[in-house]
Amino acid sequence: MTAALARSSDLNARLVTGVALIVVAVAALWLGGVVFWLLASVAAMLMVAEWAGLAHASQGRIRLSVAAMILPIALACPLLWGAERDTVAVLGIAGIMVAIVTGQGRLGLGLLFAGLPTIGLMYLRGLPNGALLTLWALAIVWATDTGAYFAGRAIGGPKLAPRVSPSKTWAGLGGGVVAAGLVGLLIAALAGLPAPLRWLGAPMALLAQSGDLFESWLKRRAGVKDSGRFLPGHGGALDRLDGVVPVATLIAALFAGGAL
Repeated sequence: MTAALARSSDLNARLVTGVALIVVAVAALWLGGVVFWLLASVAAMLMVAEWAGLAHASQGRIRLSVAAMILPIALACPLLWGAERDTVAVLGIAGIMVAIVTGQGRLGLGLLFAGLPTIGLMYLRGLPNGALLTLWALAIVWATDTGAYFAGRAIGGPKLAPRVSPSKTWAGLGGGVVAAGLVGLLIAALAGLPAPLRWLGAPMALLAQSGDLFESWLKRRAGVKDSGRFLPGHGGALDRLDGVVPVATLIAALFAGGAL
């Protein structure tokens, strides 16, 4: 009975936190401009700090990593440069400098891991019909997480990657792919987005799950369950945004390169 109550409490916390985060994200996305930039910037700073924590960096090096993220994120502000290629170049330089100064290459990679999807989302938001394009990218990840969670709990079965993430199953992966495929098709069709987006939901779900598994591997190496503790039922910013990292980065790159 106690275990059942604990699972129910965890599910309730997960649902409430998840819905609240989606509402905040959609509101900021709809408002766009500096509001969306502020939310994305805060998320990027949290991700960098958590990444450095997983790398067992000292407090001084964690603060240095966060400080190094300030310039590229500031330049991505709509009031300044905007999220263009030059901003990505500055991010890359910041990552290299952090790696050199700290002697920890992983900290430099952390800036790219957090910064590229952040700049990517802001780039998408600045495109024509950008609010709906960005919503499509985010909704794919939300649908993947939700479909995987409920399909995994309902069906169970063989584990997807037991040594990396013991709770993930093949059934959960299937549920996430189906959910993302349907959501991607629905949003793209209703919003009149580029035709390829109608069919990219399912492949992007696989990419989102790869981001999730990569972050699970980082946590296992660090010997922790969650990257942070400030989101009830979800852990930290990395726990919530790990799937966004590869999806937002790739979709933004495809648009920037003219493939979409």
